[in-house]
Amino acid sequence: MSNAAALYARIENDQELSKGLFRQALQNPSGALDSICEIGNQLNLPVTLQEVKDHLNSLDDEITKQWLIKARGGL
Repeated sequence: MSNAAALYARIENDQELSKGLFRQALQNPSGALDSICEIGNQLNLPVTLQEVKDHLNSLDDEITKQWLIKARGGL
């Protein structure tokens, strides 16, 4: 499992963190991506912006699709 996949799973399982990132993505999509990378560093799961983008684009679930639609400007 890649760091991006592991990080996404950790974020997805933390409802407060997920909601916060979603709200941030609505107002500042690129800032949300930066936050994801920062969270990865804090959790010892370092990722690049491109790795996050690639992972999000590879997912096929409704919640992620909604997030991607809202955050598209940052992707």
